[in-house]
Formats: sequence, C-alpha cells, structure tokens
Amino acid sequence: MEIVTHLINDTIEFYKWTLTIADKRVEKWPLMDNPLPTLAISTSYLLFLWLGPKYMKNREPFQLRKTLIVYNFSMVFLNFFIFKELFMAARAASYSYICQPVDYSDDPNEVRVAGALWWYFVSKGIEYLDTVFFILRKKFNQVTFLHVYHHCTMFTLWWIGIKWVAGGQSFFGAHMNAAIHVLMYLYYGLASCGPKIQKYLWWKKYLTIIQMIQFHVTIGHTALSLYVNCDFPHWMHYSLICYAITFIVLFGNFYYQTYRRQQPRRDASASSKAGKTLFNGTLNGLSKAANGAVVTGSKEDKPQENTGRRKRKGRAKRD
Repeated sequence: MEIVTHLINDTIEFYKWTLTIADKRVEKWPLMDNPLPTLAISTSYLLFLWLGPKYMKNREPFQLRKTLIVYNFSMVFLNFFIFKELFMAARAASYSYICQPVDYSDDPNEVRVAGALWWYFVSKGIEYLDTVFFILRKKFNQVTFLHVYHHCTMFTLWWIGIKWVAGGQSFFGAHMNAAIHVLMYLYYGLASCGPKIQKYLWWKKYLTIIQMIQFHVTIGHTALSLYVNCDFPHWMHYSLICYAITFIVLFGNFYYQTYRRQQPRRDASASSKAGKTLFNGTLNGLSKAANGAVVTGSKEDKPQENTGRRKRKGRAKRD
C-alpha cells in the first residue's frame, strides 16, 4: 500500500513540475487549464461506445442525411481554416520545415500558430461525432478498433501537445493532417448527398493511401529533426514516431482487408469465368459443329429408321 501511495505522490509531484514548463499562453484557454475536461469528454465517448449500441438495439436507425451533410461540410471548412491559419502564420513567422523550436513569446504570428493548433485540438473532439452518427445509424461495422483508437487518442494526446508545445515542430503534422481531412470530409459530405453523387466517388481508397503516406512523411520529418538535433523535446519526437508506426500498421491492415484481400478473389473469379467462357466456348463450338453433323445425321437417319419402322409396321399390319 505504501508503494502505491508513493507512486501516486510522485506522479502528482511530477505533474506539478511539468506545469512549470507548460506554455503560459494557453493555460487560460478553454479546456487547457487541466486535463480533467478532456479526459471527461473522452471517457464519455467510450461510455457511449458501450451504451449506444444497447440503446439502438431494438430501435430503427436514424437517417440523419441533412445532419450529416451539414456536419461534414462544416468539418471541411473548419479543417481548411486550420490549414490556412497554420500555413499562413508559419510562413509569416519564417518557420523552417526541417527544425523549428517552439517560441513561447507573445509574437502575433506565434500566437496565431498556437491558436490554430488549439482549434486543431478542438476539431479532434468534434470528430467524436463521427462515431456517434455511426451508432445512431446502426452502422456498427464502421466502429472498428482503428476508428476508436484514432479518434480517442488524437483528442487526448493533442491536449498534451497544446499544453506544452503549441508551436514549433507541432505545426507540421497538424497542417498536413488538416489538409487531408479537408479531402476526407469533402468525400463524406458528397457521399451524404445520395446515390446521384456517390457514383462519382471512386477515389475513397486513395484517401487511405494519402493517410498512410502522411504517417511515413511524419516519421521521416521527425527522424530528420532528431538527426539535426533540433531544439524540440526529444521525448515527443520518439513518442510521435512510435505513434505513427501504430497508424501505419492499423491503416495498412485496413487497406489490405478492404481493397487488396478481395482483389485476388476477384481476379481468380474473373480468370475462372474467362476460363469457363473459353472452355465452354470451345466445347460448345465443337459440340455445335459435332451436333451439326449428328443432328444432320439424325435428321437424315432417324427419319429413315422411322420410315423403315413405319414400313415394317405397315407391312406387318398388311400381313
């Protein structure tokens, strides 16, 4: 029991120490004073994952078409705003794409970067609605481990990012991810418009490819930052690399299961059908030719036999 007590006390002391090096600019911003609101929202999300399907079990699914259209296109605008703010502010502050330490000053451009990153963090909380809408529409197959892991960890971990490093290297991954989410929510928004639009949405799998490319770029960018010994918390760099690897594994598995695993079956099915067609065509061609002779023979011979039989029968009758 004493060990547990010491562990808890040490954890509290460590947290108090980390607050001394936190970004003072953001401590009074909504949700940033302490982690409890963020943890409460994430816990509520996980609780809904458990209770939501039970609630919807014996109920008809909600359609939510108009709601989804408004939601998805709103997320397009929000992510575009985040991307634009990060890109423009970083450019104005002459950010380096190789190594950019955090500037904790009240420089307008730095505060603008911090503000855009805070909105990025908030957007990850709003994205919890993706799961809510899936459950209300009884699309339970969409609520996979990858889906839950991605949503829950992004919102929770980005609180840490905003609390301690709201600027510098943090801008790179956020503005790249925001740009990808513009495309992603544009796809979902168009898909929500109905079958007339859905038939043109052939590019869904390329969104997954772009996301996987993003994770590889993130690892490369972070590794380069470590290589040049950038003045940015190294523990965050190592954590980010490990985190990106988990996404590469999970998204890679999703891509394989969704787009590649069934491809050989389709190819095999197609080749099998082609084989059958060729085989049947050849056999049918031969049989038609053979049947032509046989049929011709049968048409010529059978009547003769029948005629003969009739004649014999006739003679028998006459006799």
